[in-house]
Amino acid sequence: MADFREQRAVVKFCFLLGKSGTETLDMLKTAYKDDTMGKTQVFEWFSRFKNGEMTIDHKPRSGCPSTARTHENVEKIREIIEEDQRRTIEKIVELSGMTWSSV
Repeated sequence: MADFREQRAVVKFCFLLGKSGTETLDMLKTAYKDDTMGKTQVFEWFSRFKNGEMTIDHKPRSGCPSTARTHENVEKIREIIEEDQRRTIEKIVELSGMTWSSV
């Protein structure tokens, strides 16, 4: 899995050196090959840096993080299914107390 935070630091470095987005993308492709971030991402980060936003971290996103897929929940669902493999999703929702989309 690619470490895009590292690549964002490289994009910032190239921006500060006065490189263009295209030059930066070419260098990233040379260094990271198939794990290179996309062209759109490179130009989005260039745009942020041009607007004075110099952090390489993503902006906080609204909404709650997904907490449905925990080890405990996976085990709970596995046990419910192993008890009776013919149970419907609706029945599993009822027994587990989780939402339909989580199940």
